[in-house]
Amino acid sequence: MATILSGKAVADAISAKVTEDVIMLKEQGVSPCLAIVRVGENPSDLSYERGAVKRCELTGVEYKKYELPADISEEDLLKVIEEVNNDAGIHGVLLFRPLPKHIDSKKVENALLPEKDVDCMTEGSLSGIFTGSNTGYPACTPQSCIEILDYYGIDITGKNVVVIGRSLVVGKPVSMMLLARNATVTICHTKTKNMSDISKNADIIIAAAGKAGVVTKDYVSAGQTVIDVGINVNDEGKLVGDVAYDEVAEIVDAITPVPGGVGSVTTSVLISHVVDAAKKTVK
Repeated sequence: MATILSGKAVADAISAKVTEDVIMLKEQGVSPCLAIVRVGENPSDLSYERGAVKRCELTGVEYKKYELPADISEEDLLKVIEEVNNDAGIHGVLLFRPLPKHIDSKKVENALLPEKDVDCMTEGSLSGIFTGSNTGYPACTPQSCIEILDYYGIDITGKNVVVIGRSLVVGKPVSMMLLARNATVTICHTKTKNMSDISKNADIIIAAAGKAGVVTKDYVSAGQTVIDVGINVNDEGKLVGDVAYDEVAEIVDAITPVPGGVGSVTTSVLISHVVDAAKKTVK
């Protein structure tokens, strides 16, 4: 049976370091602060917001909520973005997406200052991942995958990593982050032929397909590490990943659970980005 790579231990380790940094920053007169900008009341947004607030309170990071109506105009939303940009006391911004269809999402996202973009919302931050520059911050979910591998001492250098999924949210950015750590990366997607054969030959599999149970026992082999990014609800209303956990865990060496894996690390990564942004303001 595979070793379970619990996200809680990783999140707690990140939070412990963040708490120390917050104390240090406050001694220097800087109080890290996250702005949470939410349009409407999407249940998944509310759930993530609660997690982010809890993590802020745990680590001593301040937060400021902007709870906006679902029918807010694009002009008024841009004014809120301008407000957080101009507020020197705010170091990072979490803007929930997708935004309502009547709003030009790209226009709003790219209005945010790169130095306050702690969840890779702007095109500048995304380009920073692909070019290796320090513009903005990587998205929290891809970085959580890397944090889990690092915490459990799973070496990335020189390893064959198969990423299943090519979205700009996880698949592509995590691939670039792995390349930056000297992994050999193969990206698989819906048009990939013989995906199961390719996946079987990997050292590490990162499943970010967005489809429940797509990675079955036919995709894996002994000795592998599997990072399951998926968050899906099955027919029984149960939260499940992109990996058929029960059958895959019988074969591979290590695997993240869902829930309790990658998703549980993301808010800690988010808060660590806020604190890092605050550090950059210290004179």
